[in-house]
Amino acid sequence: MLIVGAGITGIACARVLRTHGVPFRIINKGKKLGGRMAAKVVRDSGTEFDGRVFDIGASYFTVSDPEFQVHVQDMLDLGIVTEWTDTFHVADDTGILGVKVGPMRYSAPKGIRSVVEYLAQGLEVSEGEFEGEIDSRDVADERIALCMPTPQAAKIFPRATELNPCVWEPVIAVSMLFAEQHWQDFDGIFDNSTSAVTWIANDGSRRGDRAPALVAHVHPVLSSQHLVDPSAVIPFAVSAVAKILDFDQEPVWTSAHRWTFAKPVEGTTRSEPLFNAAPEEGVFMAGDSFSDRPRVEAGWISGTALGKHLVGTR
Repeated sequence: MLIVGAGITGIACARVLRTHGVPFRIINKGKKLGGRMAAKVVRDSGTEFDGRVFDIGASYFTVSDPEFQVHVQDMLDLGIVTEWTDTFHVADDTGILGVKVGPMRYSAPKGIRSVVEYLAQGLEVSEGEFEGEIDSRDVADERIALCMPTPQAAKIFPRATELNPCVWEPVIAVSMLFAEQHWQDFDGIFDNSTSAVTWIANDGSRRGDRAPALVAHVHPVLSSQHLVDPSAVIPFAVSAVAKILDFDQEPVWTSAHRWTFAKPVEGTTRSEPLFNAAPEEGVFMAGDSFSDRPRVEAGWISGTALGKHLVGTR
C-alpha cells in the first residue's frame, strides 16, 4: 500500500494499517509532516522571537469523535496540546462587534504541526513526489491512497475530481510580529464582512507565550489575486488588522504563505462517504473534504475510515 501525503489524514490511515500488520509506505512532498497543519519560523526579525514558530495553516482543532478524543487526551497529558478557548470575537470593517461561543478549541504550544508529528511516531515517511499520472497497469500490485486536496490528487489521478467534486478556495496566511502588544487581549476574531481578512488569530494567546504575534487569513478573493506574489498582499492584511484592532503601529516582521487549496468550501462537500475509491484501479482518496464540516478532525476521521476499509478488503 502506498500512501501519498503525510498530513493528518495520511498518518491516520497509516496508523490503522500498522495496527493490523498491513505493509505500507508513505511519501510526502516536503521534509516536514503536517500538510496544512504547517508552521513558519521567525528569521532575522531583530527581536528576541527569532526561532519562534507561527501556526500558518490550521489555526486550531476541535474534538467530537470518541476515537480521536482518546489521542487528544494522551496529547493533553503529555503537554503536546492544550485547551485554548471556546470563545471568539466577531468583527466587521469598523471593529469588534461582540463574541461567539462554540466548542473548545485546542492548540499546541510547539505549533499545531507537532500534533501530526506525535501521531506519526514510529512511522517511516519518505520525501518525494509521485511522478506523472497513475496508470492502473502500473499499480496493479499496489493500491494507492491519495491523502491531499482534490486538485492536487487530480494531477496524479485525473478522475479525482469525479470522485470528489467539491470546490476549493485559496487563502494567504500573513504572519505579523510586533515590538510589543498594541491591542486588547483576545484569542481569535472572525470577520465576515471585510474584503481583506476573514480571520485573525492571536498567536501569542494560541501558543501560550503571549508574544505580540498575529496571523491573519486573507479573504479568498483577494488571495486569488496574489497567488503569484503572496507578499504583495501583506500591506492589505496589516491595514485591515490594524483597523479592526484599533492601533496604528507597523509590525517588525511579516511573512506571507500561499495556500492555493486551503480548504474545501462548505456546501460543496458531503458527509458520506468518508472517503471514495476507484477500486478497479487500486486508487483511494481521503481527506477533510469528505465531511459536511471540513476541519482537522474530519481529516483524521476520513483517514481512519479509509485505513479500516483497506484492512477489511486486503
